[in-house]
Amino acid sequence: MAGGKYTLYGRRGAGSLAPQILLEEIDAPYELILFGKTAPELEALRRVNPAGKIPCLLLPDGTVVAESAAILIHLTNAHPEAGLAPPAGSSAHARFLQWMVFLSANLYDAVLRYYYAERYSTSGAAAAPAIKAQALADCGAHLERIHGELSPWVLGDRLSAVDPYLHMLAGWYPDASSLASRMPRLAQHAALLRKRPATLAAERDHVED
Repeated sequence: MAGGKYTLYGRRGAGSLAPQILLEEIDAPYELILFGKTAPELEALRRVNPAGKIPCLLLPDGTVVAESAAILIHLTNAHPEAGLAPPAGSSAHARFLQWMVFLSANLYDAVLRYYYAERYSTSGAAAAPAIKAQALADCGAHLERIHGELSPWVLGDRLSAVDPYLHMLAGWYPDASSLASRMPRLAQHAALLRKRPATLAAERDHVED
């Protein structure tokens, strides 16, 4: 599905950043619709995605796809000419999928546990400090794990869709300023991405008012 226009539904500072970077990288025509958290906006969002979550991507054929990782993987399959994933079926593509799932299942989950700790216990706010502390430790451990792979990109010397995904999630680390000294290759990774026009264009749309 290389032709047609996409519509990306997102929110500033949220999970729509990486899909937007990828849309810019593949130079696909798209419209960005940003939602806030007011009741009318959430109601409008549920008409697109009944779960009321972002990001979601309206494909040119009218199909709606949710979940950041799924959107990123789909875009690499729909636009193989962009070279943002290794050829499907190759061992390199298996590693690509490994890291996409790793980030989605581990780092994304840890970040959510940190920022929404009260959701992860029947004790609510009373359990939040312990949940946040564990989540922060988990975030650091997951970032350390992938930091060891950077050379300078996750898959080596070639940019892939894993890289904007990592960039987005690492940017949510609660003490992001400390990462540069602790994980210099991760800092270099962020600097390389921020030199790319696609990242600059997407991040402009995600600056909080």
